[in-house]
Amino acid sequence: MSNFVLHPDLERDGVLIGNFQLSRVLLINDSNYPWFVLIPEIPDTSDTIELSKIEHERLWEESRIFGLAIMKLFNGDKLNVASLGNMTPQLHVHHIVRYQSDPAWPAPIWGKHPMTPYSELQLKRIRELFTSAELDNFTAAICNG
Repeated sequence: MSNFVLHPDLERDGVLIGNFQLSRVLLINDSNYPWFVLIPEIPDTSDTIELSKIEHERLWEESRIFGLAIMKLFNGDKLNVASLGNMTPQLHVHHIVRYQSDPAWPAPIWGKHPMTPYSELQLKRIRELFTSAELDNFTAAICNG
């Protein structure tokens, strides 16, 4: 989509992992949790109800595929999926792999601990996970950044 612009909050906090047909996939640069967002590349959209029926179905199918992939890659105990937008109004869907041992468990992660950026080596390893043989070809292809 030619006039799509990523919100400055997502630009600041996110690391590009790749793209689905509809959504950009960012890793939130907080090593406390495997935390990703899917951002439909549709300008001036803040809520899922603003999507067309086809866009809405595509977003949730991308979410399902991505959720399955990250739970497999990160071997989580629980997957949290949420679209809030109270602080960052651009439509984005959080996908957070949770562990019973994570720093905020069982509470929501927001505001619990300061963000701890990933090292370059950690980012490299996460990107390599998405190209590993553990994922089916479809998911691996769309998540190459």
